[in-house]
Amino acid sequence: RPPQEEEEAAEVGWQEKLFSQFEVDLYRNESACQTPLDRQYHEEILKLEKAGGRKNHRIFTYTDHDRFTNLEEHCQKVTDSDHEVPSYLAERMANVRRRRQDRRPMEASALKSKIITWEPTEEFIKNNHVINTPVQTMYIMGDLGPYGKLGHREYEHVLCTIKVDGNGVITVKPDFTGSKGAYRIELDGEKREVWKYTIENVSVQVQPEEEEREQCVFRDLYGRHKEYLNGLVGSEFEMILPGALRLFVNGEIVSAQGYEYDNLYVHFFLELPNQWSSPAFQQLSGVTQTCATKTVGWENMAYFCYPFTLDMFFTQGDESEDSLPQWPVLYFEVLSLDFWQRYRVEGYGSLVLPASPGLHVLTIPTWRPVELGTVAELRRFFIGGSPELEDITYVRIPSTFKGERLSRFGFRTETTGSVTFRLYCLQQSKAFLETSALRQRMQSVLDRLGGFSQQSSVYDVLEAFQRARRRMQEARESLPQDLISTSASTA
Repeated sequence: RPPQEEEEAAEVGWQEKLFSQFEVDLYRNESACQTPLDRQYHEEILKLEKAGGRKNHRIFTYTDHDRFTNLEEHCQKVTDSDHEVPSYLAERMANVRRRRQDRRPMEASALKSKIITWEPTEEFIKNNHVINTPVQTMYIMGDLGPYGKLGHREYEHVLCTIKVDGNGVITVKPDFTGSKGAYRIELDGEKREVWKYTIENVSVQVQPEEEEREQCVFRDLYGRHKEYLNGLVGSEFEMILPGALRLFVNGEIVSAQGYEYDNLYVHFFLELPNQWSSPAFQQLSGVTQTCATKTVGWENMAYFCYPFTLDMFFTQGDESEDSLPQWPVLYFEVLSLDFWQRYRVEGYGSLVLPASPGLHVLTIPTWRPVELGTVAELRRFFIGGSPELEDITYVRIPSTFKGERLSRFGFRTETTGSVTFRLYCLQQSKAFLETSALRQRMQSVLDRLGGFSQQSSVYDVLEAFQRARRRMQEARESLPQDLISTSASTA
């Protein structure tokens, strides 16, 4: 082998075509050219031969438009086994090429307007089945055949693969050599030749003046884009007062389970206590769709996945600073509707909106009022209908109740199923931006709202202690006086 053939270096640009010996022999004959790209290569090879021939011998390239690039992306295997049999999914997914998609503007506008495509074409399925990022590919190849036998396909090996996607990400595989040393390719044959090659980035470095000019262009572009986005969003935001709180809830009625009858739906509404308000356009009530149940384990489940949105404002009034604010309550009732349009009340329940922001998944049990006797159950089974609450707020403390004690003696109920809610709560207040010292001095509502759950737990403990103390005093008063005096003197 001559010494000049032992080593070869080539400087390759992006999508620069360097012909191999096989391509020179193929495209030299005009009769072998079938496509416009083949005829273009034929003319370029003729020009190369007139100019003295190609300078590269073993290093050549396949650009994005070559047939090798299409076949390489189409015939990729999952493993390196020669006996691999591609599965049905692999064969179907091999047709989906992550390349440039030439879509017509009319088709793109039609896709945006249609949520569901009832009769999708095969091309539509291929283009939308996976994330289709446009990619341009280039392969730097090496002809590692014996000296004098260049141009055989079996000696072609991929030295480097360069890909640029639509987002501007450049992928070089394998990476630039740097300090890692040369890459090795061992050939299977009688002589078992070993080839070494290196990959270096020889792109011209950007001058500081050009880089600064480019940064100025980028800043100008980003500034214009920011102004465009600000124009779309606008500046008409509702300002929150220093002592106010905004509570925003993205909720979902997930499911209902454990009820007697099928075809369930949920009716709900939100009750706002004093000092709470909502925008005029805000709907504080809603009804889900009617959902048939399915058996999951030992229970009948009805999956609603019904979303709703609640937007509320809390404004601190002139009440005492020591009093805790009341939180909004979500009341709901579960009903069933059968084939004969007979509806039945399946259960009532209530939910106090969470006081802390974040995700909350709550399962609320329900109950329904019942009548004694067989006639009421027969009426419920045959003609529908059942005892109902005139005021659904009777589930907790009725809104019209003004007394000191609320008695439910004689009111008969029956435990039914439960409803699962998923709530995403957001809180907005200027008190979040205040310093700790200022917050302590202001004693803003946010400080009390943030410790609402902790204070409620402390109050529960104090109430339990007070009840135990009252029971101890009552027991002490019921004992005979001589026994109390005797125990006191003994002590």
